[in-house]
Amino acid sequence: MVVSSRSKSTLTLNQQALLENPNSIDTSVFYVGVDVGTGSARAAVVDNTGSILALSERPIAREELKPSYITQSTTEIWDAICYCVKSSVRDAGIDPADVYGIGFDATCSLVAVEASSEKPFAVGPDFTNADQDVILWMDHRAVEETDEINATGHKLLKYVGGTMSIEMEMPKLKWLKNNVPSEKFKQAKFYDLADFLTHRATGSEARSYNSTACKQGLLPLGVEGSKNGWAKDFLEQINLPEVIEDDFRRLGGAPGLGGQWLSAGETVGPLNEKAAEELGLTTNAFVGSGVIDAYAGWVGTVAAQTDIDIPALVEREKSKEGIDKSAGRLAAVAGTSTCHIALSKDPIFVEGVWGPYRDVIAPGFWLAEGGQSCTGALLAHVLNTHPAYSELARLADQSNVSKFDFLNSRLEYLKRTRGARSVVALAKHLFFYGDYHGNRSPIADPRMKAAIVGQSMDTSVDDLAITYLGACEFIAQQTRQIVEKMRKSGHDLTSIFMSGGQCRNGLLMRLLADCTGLPIIIPRYIDAAVVFGAALLGAVAAKDAIALKNKGRRRSSLKLNLQNKPLDFLSAQKDVGSPYTAPSATASTTDISAIAAAGGFPFPMTAANQKTVNEEQEDDISDSEGEEQTISFGTKGGIQKDVSDKVKDLQIKQSNENKAPGEDLWNIMVKLSGGGKVVVPSPEDNSDRQLLNAKYKIFLDQAETQQKYRELVDDIEVTIAKHTAKA
Repeated sequence: MVVSSRSKSTLTLNQQALLENPNSIDTSVFYVGVDVGTGSARAAVVDNTGSILALSERPIAREELKPSYITQSTTEIWDAICYCVKSSVRDAGIDPADVYGIGFDATCSLVAVEASSEKPFAVGPDFTNADQDVILWMDHRAVEETDEINATGHKLLKYVGGTMSIEMEMPKLKWLKNNVPSEKFKQAKFYDLADFLTHRATGSEARSYNSTACKQGLLPLGVEGSKNGWAKDFLEQINLPEVIEDDFRRLGGAPGLGGQWLSAGETVGPLNEKAAEELGLTTNAFVGSGVIDAYAGWVGTVAAQTDIDIPALVEREKSKEGIDKSAGRLAAVAGTSTCHIALSKDPIFVEGVWGPYRDVIAPGFWLAEGGQSCTGALLAHVLNTHPAYSELARLADQSNVSKFDFLNSRLEYLKRTRGARSVVALAKHLFFYGDYHGNRSPIADPRMKAAIVGQSMDTSVDDLAITYLGACEFIAQQTRQIVEKMRKSGHDLTSIFMSGGQCRNGLLMRLLADCTGLPIIIPRYIDAAVVFGAALLGAVAAKDAIALKNKGRRRSSLKLNLQNKPLDFLSAQKDVGSPYTAPSATASTTDISAIAAAGGFPFPMTAANQKTVNEEQEDDISDSEGEEQTISFGTKGGIQKDVSDKVKDLQIKQSNENKAPGEDLWNIMVKLSGGGKVVVPSPEDNSDRQLLNAKYKIFLDQAETQQKYRELVDDIEVTIAKHTAKA
C-alpha cells in the first residue's frame, strides 16, 4: 500500500529558531527570486525565514514562423520580469531597500545581442525582426549542425552524455553562423538566457559554470586538461573560429583569460542603477550567479525535510557533510518537460545523460542531468487531441474540479464498475510509448516518436481516462529507465525529490514510486520550487550586503529618477490586475516573521500576516493544465522613502575562508527549506508493481523496436537513392 505522509514540521530551521528566540533572525532582510520559464516570467519575495510573501507572474510569447523555429524576445522577457518584481514587492508590502539579494534562473536558451550597442540581434528565420533575439531551448532547427558536431567525436562530448543535444546552444550557434552573413555574425555576442539576465542586471560579463558547462560545452579548468574552459580545437572543427577570436570574447571570455566564471549563487555584483530603477529595487540588492531553471528547482527542492525515516537515505547521509548530503537525492523538476538532476562528489558518466558537469552548483562537485522532453506537455497533448476532450472539459467544469482530478476519479469509477483488480490494471493491455518530441534521456535520440499499441475506436471519456493513465505510466516507466541507467553507472540514488504542478497528481506520484521503487518526496513549495530556488541564489549573494547592514551603515539617498514620485509605479499598479491568475506557491503554514515581531502567540492581525494560508489547504488546491488556483499573500503597502548607500562601488568579495565548497548555498537551502510529504512505494510483491515490472520490459522493447524499424527503412531509402542516382 502506498503511504503518503506530511512532514511532522513544516517550519524551516530559521522559523523554528525565530519562535524560540524572536531576536535570533533578522526579519528585515528579503530576497527576490526571478524565474523565466518557457511561457512566463515569475518573481517571488522570500523573507529570512523561507516564507514566500508574494508571487507574481506574467506570460511571455513565443514565435514560431516555421515549424521547429521557436524564438522569444529579451525585451519582452525583461519587461515581464520588471513587472513581476515590482508587483511582488508591492504585494509583499516591504521596503525595496530591504531586498538584499536577487537570483535569476531561466530556460537554457541562446541569446544574441549586438556587441557594440547591446541591442537585440535577430536570430531568424525572419532576420529583419531584431526583436526576436532568443532561440528557445525547444527550437529544433539545427538538425544538421547537431549531427556535424556529434560527428567530431570530440572528448568534450562525453561530458554531455556522449552526444550534444539539439536543445543545447552550440548547435544553435553553429546554425546562426551558417545562416547569417559572416560580417554580421561577427557583430554579435552570445549568452545563455540566465547569464544574459545577470548581465542586464549588473552590467557584468561574468558567466555561470551552470549555463556554459551544461549547455555550451565548456570544460572547467583541469577537466580533460582544460586550460581556459573552451576547447579551441573543437570550435575549429565545427567551423566557429569567430568565437575563438579575442580570447573567446563573444562567449564572455574564458576562465584564466580575463573572463569571470561563477558557481551557483556566487556574487556577480550589485544591481546597477538602471536595472535597480527598472526593477523597482535599489543597488542594495546583490545578484547571485544564475542557473538554468531546472537547477533552480534542484536548489529549491532537495533540502526538504521528512518525518519518515528513509533507511537508504539515512544510511547514505550519516557520514556525509554539507552539500555532499544531497548526492543520493535525485531532483525531478517537472513542468513542460522534466529534468532529473543528481549531484556527486566524483565524476560519473552515464550514457545518454548529460554531464557530468563540474562546478555548476558548487566548486569541485559534479552534476548529471537526465530529462524527458515532454511530460506536462504530453499529458496536455493526450487530453487535447482526444475526441472526448470537449466532453471532459464539460464534465470537469460541471463537477468543479480540474480535468486531471476528474480523470483520476473516473478511473476509480471504472475500476469498480468493470470489476478490475486495480486502477493500474485498467491499462494492462495498453502499451503507450510517448516520445512525441524526441528522446532526451537516456536514448538521446531527437528522432524518437510516440507509439501506442492497444488503441480501439472508442471515443468516450472512459477511453480518454485510460489513455491518460497510459501516458502517466509512460512518464513513470521512462523515469525508471533514467534512474536505472544512472544507478548502474554509479549514482547511489535513494529517493526522488519532486517539484512542479504534477506533484498534485496523486495517480502520477504513485506510479512514479511504484515504477522506480524509490520514495517520492514532495517539498513545501510545489509550483514555486524553482522561483524559490532562484531566491536562495540571491540569499547566497546577499550575505556581504547583509554584513554591511549589520555593521550599521547609514542610509543615504539614491535618486534613481524617483524625485517627485517615490516608486509611483506602486500606486499606479494598484488597480492593474495580474494578466492572468497567479499560480499558487503553496504558502508556508504561518507568517513566522509576524509572530516573532509580535512577541509570540497570540499576535495582532497585521496586513503582513492577515492573509496567510494554512498549508493543509494545499491538499485542496488542484492543478488544471497550468491554470492554478490563486493563493493571496499579505501586503503592507509600504513605499520606498530612501535607499541605501551606493554599495556598487565597494569591492565586496565573498568570504570563503575555512568554508567547504558550496557550504553557504547548502546552509541556506537547509535553513530556508521546510518539510515535505513522502509517497512510499508499494512492497515489491504488490500486484501492481509486478504488472508494472512486466510492462517495463515491453516499454524497453517498444523503444528498441522503433529504432530497428527506422534503421531498416532508412537502409532501404539509401539503397533506393543510390539506384536512382545511377539511373
